[in-house]
Amino acid sequence: CPICTLPIPLPIGEHCIFKSCCMKRICNGCVMAAQKRGMFDCAFCRTPCPDNYADNLAMVQARVVKKDPEAINFLGERYGHGGKLGLQKDLKKAFDLYTEAVELGSIEALYNLGIVYDTGNGVKQDKAKAAEFYKKAAMQGHVESRNNLGCSEVEKGNNNRGVRHLLISAQMGYKDSVEAIKRMFMDGNATKAQYAEALKGYQ
Repeated sequence: CPICTLPIPLPIGEHCIFKSCCMKRICNGCVMAAQKRGMFDCAFCRTPCPDNYADNLAMVQARVVKKDPEAINFLGERYGHGGKLGLQKDLKKAFDLYTEAVELGSIEALYNLGIVYDTGNGVKQDKAKAAEFYKKAAMQGHVESRNNLGCSEVEKGNNNRGVRHLLISAQMGYKDSVEAIKRMFMDGNATKAQYAEALKGYQ
């Protein structure tokens, strides 16, 4: 969190609010503290919160024009999912925005391109390319990418390599990774020691 500087627990979406005015994730604790003091604007940049899609979109686009990588990625997600901020789903536009955001240094956009290639959503499915993007994001600390990289290795039959990735993301607090190792242990593809290490790291 940019205010209290404490790490936001996973899953991040449940423990923070994303502000389109400054592209910051503010933890729920800081938001509540600000509201208790009677401040209902953005707790970080003090911008009044928009009350409609048009104003919200205008804020995002203003930052996109300034080449803010997180704003560009955020806009790509809105096009990728459709119906967000009043935008129609446009997978080509989403892909182009993710690509631009990656060039400007967005780690989240690397993950999103990995998802696009992994699922073939808007492009030709390419698992190898997806793994490349996951790896680049994971190297920079992106926990979901590390988890997906582990799952990708397991799918290819590289159980030991997959477990190593999953252990890292489990230790970063990602519950899905613990569950994946648990399933592997129950299927005989991971050891009891590896499952115990995942549980210990997650806690």
